Amino acid sequence: MIGILIFPDFQLLDAAGPISVFEIAGRFAKAPVPIKVIAAKPGPVRSSAGVEMLARKFGAPSALTTLIIAGGEGVDAAAASKCTLQFVRAVAKRGVRVASVCSGAFILAETGLLDGKRATTHWRRTRQFLAAYPKVKLEPDQIFVRDGNIWSSAGISAGIDLALAMAGEDFGEEVVQKTARQLVLYHRRSGGQSQFSSLLELKAPTGRFGALLTWAREHLDQKLTVEDLAERAGMSSRHFTRAFIAETGTTPSKAIERLRIEVARSRVQSSSEAIERVAEVTGFRDPERMRRAFIRAFGQPPQSLRRAAKENMLQP
Repeated sequence: MIGILIFPDFQLLDAAGPISVFEIAGRFAKAPVPIKVIAAKPGPVRSSAGVEMLARKFGAPSALTTLIIAGGEGVDAAAASKCTLQFVRAVAKRGVRVASVCSGAFILAETGLLDGKRATTHWRRTRQFLAAYPKVKLEPDQIFVRDGNIWSSAGISAGIDLALAMAGEDFGEEVVQKTARQLVLYHRRSGGQSQFSSLLELKAPTGRFGALLTWAREHLDQKLTVEDLAERAGMSSRHFTRAFIAETGTTPSKAIERLRIEVARSRVQSSSEAIERVAEVTGFRDPERMRRAFIRAFGQPPQSLRRAAKENMLQP
């Protein structure tokens, strides 16, 4: 049985997304999965959208094979609920697969289950999470992370990606591919969540590292290692990396790659400049390295983006 843990002011899609994935996957596998929505207080539970879900009381941890914890506006209060924390710990103690969606990671972290483990959460919550739970190995650029039986996903719709990965583990590749097609989704989404974060507004970066990022954008042909950036910021590499993640929601190396990708994409789409030359001046050096970066970020190689840009220009 799959338990979906919710609380007042939970994010509706955090719960509904995984529910739909397992419903459809079970149908294709001809093995319907029992799904139960649960909460510390049973009955109608209001989401942040005002829509309610009917929840049952937590019940016996032994009844669950998977527990998925939603996130949402009410997560801070839920993470302070002793009843909720005790239940999650009891479920995990039995070796059950436990997952969080979006800011639901705060509930997992509050139980101590994430200490020393890799995890992720919504990029907007990165700074708060790092400050509150320094023992967690946060990977802010990931769509979802698995560390043993503990799973966590990034913001909201990433819970669907996480559920698809779980369904693939439960039912196999063929079933999960059919499920993704039924949901009209990519089976495996390319790129990390930094492609959706405010870090992408790097044409005019602000904040503590705004000047540094502006300088980096103007010197992409250089190596720009973490050590180089830390030295320019007047900080040790370790302190710089942690402060940078807290400020931007991603690592320095990911930020530099993203800057390179954005500048390279602009040049690829707006000119006929050789791909090799674009790779050189944006610091990728090797066109193949740039191609792999484009596929991770956009799901397409540079040539496809250029072709699509030209076709758009020709349309009336």
